[in-house]
Parts: sequence; C-alpha cells; structure tokens
Amino acid sequence: MQKNPMTVEGEAALRKEVDHLIKVVRPSIIEAIATAREHGDLKENAEYHAAREQQSFTEGRIQDIEAKLSNSQIIDISKIPQGDRVIFGSTVTILNVETDEQVTYRIVGDDEANVKEGKISYQSPIARALISKEIGDVVMVKTPGGDVEYEIDDVVYSAS
Repeated sequence: MQKNPMTVEGEAALRKEVDHLIKVVRPSIIEAIATAREHGDLKENAEYHAAREQQSFTEGRIQDIEAKLSNSQIIDISKIPQGDRVIFGSTVTILNVETDEQVTYRIVGDDEANVKEGKISYQSPIARALISKEIGDVVMVKTPGGDVEYEIDDVVYSAS
C-alpha cells in the first residue's frame, strides 16, 4: 500500500487535533452521557441521544485521523537542499502569463489542502502541472474555464 505524503506541519496539526479529541472532547462527552442518564428514561432523553451521537462522531474522527497518520509518509522540506525544481512541500510563486496575476501556493498532502491558506493538494491539476518543473518554465494548466499558462517565478523549500 502506498503511503500518502504529508508535511511535518500537517502531521503536527493532525496529532494536535487527535490529542484534543482524546484528552478534552472524549471526557466531556462521557460526562454529558452520565449526566443525561441521571435524567431517567433514555428512550425520550434528547440530551442522551445528542451526546451519544457526538460520541460516535468523535470516535469516528479519532479513528480516521489515526488511520491517516499511520498511512502517511512525512516529508520535511526544510531538510532538502534549496533548488529551483517544484517538489512536494515547496512553496511556488507563479505568474499568469496572460493577466500578469501572481499567486503563491504551497504543495501539500490531501488532508492539509486549503486554498484560502494558499495550500493545494499535490494531486490538484495545478500542482500536477507544476511538480518537477523549474523556475522560468511555463506550464499549461487545464481549468474549468479553459487552459491557463503560468510561468514559475519562484520556488522555496521551507515550511511557511
């Protein structure tokens, strides 16, 4: 089975989330269930059913995160010597050849991707077009609005 790439920061965020779920959320749900049980008849106890539903969701999320962490390959971009080639974890500044609009993206794992934060999945069309190209290369990216040409303006190998 192929491991999914993840940045060091992505791993840390998932570990922080699972730690919070286990140490804070899980105990509060157990307490809510115990309190709801004290109210009597469980069949018509909305608080009890809501707490059980939240418990189910939380346990599912814990299992999901633990599975992702166990099936991930952590890539520390800061340990790779700086280069001009776009690789997983690098931060890439590209220039739209037609509009001169400049945008910067960090290429990350699927679970870390967040376009609002400038993080795109390595599997996204734009990242796939950029990976293994170098500063100065022009790449064609197929978008829903048509093909767009971008020139790679800068590549940085550090966590940002």
